[in-house]
Amino acid sequence: MMQTERFPHLFSPITVGTMRLRNRVMMPPHASAIGNIFGTDDEAARNIAYFEQRARAGVAWIGSLSTHLRNALIPGFEPTGVGAATTGFFRLPWFVERVQQFSDAMHTLGTAVTVQMVHQGGMPHGPSPVMSAPTINLMPHVMDEDDIAAFVREYAESAKLSQAARADGVELHLNHDDLHEWFLSPLTNKRTDRYGGSLENRARFSVEALRAIREVIGDTMTLGIRLNIREELPGGYDVQGGVELAQYFESTGLIDYVHGVVGSPWGNPSYIQPTYYEPAQWADLAGELKRALRLPVIHTGRVNSPEVAERVLATGNADIVGMARAHIADGDLLLKARDGRLADIRPCVGGNECISRRYVEGLPFGCAVNPHTSNEVDGPWPAPARRRTLLVVGGGPAGMELAALARESGHEVELWEAADELGGQLRYVVKAPQHAGYEQYLDWQRRRLAHLGVAVTLGRRADVGDVLAAGADIVAVATGASPRTPAIPGVGGAHVLDIRDVLLGTARPGRRVLVIAQDDHVAPLSVADFLSERGHQVTMVYATQGPAPLLGRYIIGGILGRLSHQDVRMHFMEEVVGIGADTVQTRNVYSMRTRTLGTFDSVVLACGSVSDSALFAGLKHRRSEVHILGDAYAPRRLVFATRQAYALARLLVPASA
Repeated sequence: MMQTERFPHLFSPITVGTMRLRNRVMMPPHASAIGNIFGTDDEAARNIAYFEQRARAGVAWIGSLSTHLRNALIPGFEPTGVGAATTGFFRLPWFVERVQQFSDAMHTLGTAVTVQMVHQGGMPHGPSPVMSAPTINLMPHVMDEDDIAAFVREYAESAKLSQAARADGVELHLNHDDLHEWFLSPLTNKRTDRYGGSLENRARFSVEALRAIREVIGDTMTLGIRLNIREELPGGYDVQGGVELAQYFESTGLIDYVHGVVGSPWGNPSYIQPTYYEPAQWADLAGELKRALRLPVIHTGRVNSPEVAERVLATGNADIVGMARAHIADGDLLLKARDGRLADIRPCVGGNECISRRYVEGLPFGCAVNPHTSNEVDGPWPAPARRRTLLVVGGGPAGMELAALARESGHEVELWEAADELGGQLRYVVKAPQHAGYEQYLDWQRRRLAHLGVAVTLGRRADVGDVLAAGADIVAVATGASPRTPAIPGVGGAHVLDIRDVLLGTARPGRRVLVIAQDDHVAPLSVADFLSERGHQVTMVYATQGPAPLLGRYIIGGILGRLSHQDVRMHFMEEVVGIGADTVQTRNVYSMRTRTLGTFDSVVLACGSVSDSALFAGLKHRRSEVHILGDAYAPRRLVFATRQAYALARLLVPASA
């Protein structure tokens, strides 16, 4: 049954420029890690298959072709940093062919396509010898008017190529440290010529680029801008300044819409806002744009569910919403919303693994909650030729995902969990501040298992005899991990607590707390947030050069900003080598100098986990078809667990034929 009446704004059509859209949802750029449309044939096929599922589910507009311009460089100069490019994408010999392939596939499914024109980070160009951020210390090459004119010509040529590629429109990227933002911003534009000073002068480069594009495409394509509603750093333009810029661009008559966003490529917030912010937290700022303009306004920024999208639209804060990570988490999001199956929508947790894995760790794309994402090219989830029985021991993230996937393949699945509830390590994660998405995901996974008919037994700690007696065709051991206690003198003191007990509330630290951080991801920061939010004075000690080296720049600013506001203190390059009654002794990992820190009432260990693999060791030589996965193999994060479950579940299908 169609449920569009529940979302009257979300599912209403709208016209933007030349595009007649069937609803109010667009997908902004986000999929380069899933499969580079401009990469190999296999990468392009993976990218297109990913978007085809979303278009088939009802997405009206895909603006995910984020495309870098050809750079203008002296011989031998090598651009580095955010968005560094040389040839770019428009000038690739296969650009037109690939975008035609993409556009034709989406048009067949009723979805419009736009190409975003990007020169992010300037590298090395800029309007003035000014750095745009305190975290990026690369000075730009200051552009003269010949440099500016060369870029304007390049925008025109790129528009011709986009037109030939059968795209419906182009979007000029004026934000997130793009070269254009540096010209628009009073923080980075200190010029005294006709490209600096007044708003009109600071916008001149962008207007010249827009005019060059419009002269190429005429009225055959849609032309819009993506604009920061405000800049985050002092000295940049504020919301009123962003509104005035949008009004000025509208007054030129060159554009068909304004795409309003917030955030930087590194800060608090970043432009890919993680779990530390409320859904659509800045929609009211987009509303200021909408009330000041006649053109349609798009807003992207943690619009993570159909309900949130409808609220943004119904309150008049935008005409269209951009939704990226929500569609990464569930490609059928709009289809389920239309059918009234809201409880079936797989929630995005906002952990940004979809970004950080690729760009921080150099790993393949992975969505923490949906291991199917990026594998759409492989076709529907396979069914076995012969149904078999699977016993999964352990109901944490890996065990739950494997049980569900195997049951969806058609196997008979039983899951035993030693605790009195499912979740494993997620039971602690959900207690951290601003982690509601993880709780929603855990609830969703429990509902999924129940709906599929997985036989779940709680409170059952299995031994080798129990598993052998069960007689399942296949056994998967996902018994997780136990807390790791580092070998530090004094670690056994009564005032030394584990992060899990603190988050669950079974251990109550005193007012002054030292956190020993021996974890490269977010967990130590989470417990510091948990404690400092409750009024504790928190000090953290890291042996690394900075906090959480595996957190990417799109997420770390959110949690570090929270901890700064809560006066959490941090020490780096120091290892705790002794714990006293109210002090700790640390040693610099490079100089070996020691010192004493204190005083503290409690010490909290955020030191990771140790695999609990004893059951697997006892089974592996006593029966065939026994597997191990998740933290039981090696403690890692949610995304590792779900991807391992996916890989094992795929192996079980041919094995059962």
